[in-house]
Formats: sequence, structure tokens, C-alpha cells
Amino acid sequence: MNILVMKNKEEASKKAFDLLLADINNGAKVLGLATGSSPVGLYDQIVSSSLDCSHLISINLDEYVGIKPTDPQSYHFFMQQHLFSQKPFAKSFIPDGSNLDADYVTTHYNQILTAHPIDTQILGIGNNGHIGFNEPGTPFDIQTHKVRLTSATIKANSRFFTSSNDVPHAAYTMGIGSIMKAKHIILLAFGEQKADAIAATVNGKITTAVPASVLQRHPNVTILVDQQAAQKL
Repeated sequence: MNILVMKNKEEASKKAFDLLLADINNGAKVLGLATGSSPVGLYDQIVSSSLDCSHLISINLDEYVGIKPTDPQSYHFFMQQHLFSQKPFAKSFIPDGSNLDADYVTTHYNQILTAHPIDTQILGIGNNGHIGFNEPGTPFDIQTHKVRLTSATIKANSRFFTSSNDVPHAAYTMGIGSIMKAKHIILLAFGEQKADAIAATVNGKITTAVPASVLQRHPNVTILVDQQAAQKL
């Protein structure tokens, strides 16, 4: 596990782009992508660069259940806004949150992941240590699944909605077992509110109570944090 403490979010995002570009130059073609505030700076770096994404495949971590791709709060919309509309990929996969048939959606997504093994996976981390929408208590070997979001996650994500009442209570998410199959994982975390989760991920015991702690078992993880997120390391 390689821990890089950067001056601020901007410097960390630039470093993340450098690492991602190095992977691509070394043959990486399938990128696992995340949403939320943490990877936005990285996506800004990609958009402002000369990188041609037309030969790359992207596979997103998750999507809310019961929300249409055209909904401004959907992760489909987020990715279009921050990346895909300006840097189209050869193929881009995101779980279909508008399809309420969980068995079909999760089975289909696992088939996609089998057909397109992820080379580089971008991750954020929740205040409770979740990765993707894999909440505390999630088995480490689980594949794509439907999850009910915890009250803490709903509260944390309410900043993207008019109120917490508008946040969907379920999501489809790539499982921890799926995430761990990536060849290289780059995790981004910023702000003092992430300090406890980062400390538990890096220095705590490996436990399902802190889903991200399983990353200690992965052979190639880079964690990029600002000084605030690193203050308890």
C-alpha cells in the first residue's frame, strides 16, 4: 500500500492523473470509475489533457436504484457532465438504476466485469470506510449486488440533493470482491472528515466493519490524500 500525502486536493488530483496516465501508457485499457466529489479533480485533469479516451473502456462502481439515467442526480448524468461528454470512451458501463430487477442487473454487470477485467480502479471512501456502496458488514468476497444505504451514507450524500428525503435508499454496487480484482487501485480522500476512515483503512485491522481495510490485502494500491485526510495517520 503506497500512501501519498499531498499538499491539497488539486495536487493529489494531478498526481492521480499522472498515475492513471502511466497505467494507460503501460497498456491499461479498462478503467473502473467512481463518482462523488473525490474524483472530480481527476476528471478535470483528464478533460483538460490531450489524452484520447476513445480506445478505453470504463466501468462505474455504482448507481442509485429507482433513478433514470437522465435524472440530474444519477451517476449516469454525473459521468456525462464531468467526463464522458468531453472525453468519450469506446464503451462505458454503469449499472441501470431504472431497472428494478436486481437479479438481472447484478448478473449482467458481473458478466460485464468478467468480459472486461479492470486494469485501474479509481475509488473514493465514505466517512464510515465504505468503498463503492459496500457498507460496513459487507462480505469481502461479494460481487455486484443491491444494497440498502445506511442512514450515515444517506445523510452524507444529501448534500447532492435538495434534502435527505430525496436521496434514494438503495443502490446497485460493484462488490468488494470485484473491486479487489483490479490490477491497480487508486483511492482518493480529502478533508478532515475522512481522516478516521483513512487511518482505519491504512493502520487498522482488516475487518468488514471498515470495508476499505481489505485494501491492505491488495498488492498494488495507491492512496492519495490531502493533509487534512492524513492527520490521523
